[in-house]
Amino acid sequence: SARMVAMKNATDNANQFIKDLTLEYNKMRQAGITTELLEIATAQMALGG
Repeated sequence: SARMVAMKNATDNANQFIKDLTLEYNKMRQAGITTELLEIATAQMALGG
C-alpha cells in the first residue's frame, strides 16, 4: 500500500542521512587527528628531535 511505500522511503532516507552524517563525522575526526599529529611532529622538530 501507499503507506508502506512511504514508510520504506522514509526509512531509506533516514538510513542514507545516517550514512552521510557518519561520513562527515569521520572526515572531521580525521582532520583533527591529522592536525594533532602535525603539531606533535612540528614540536618534535622544534626541540631538535
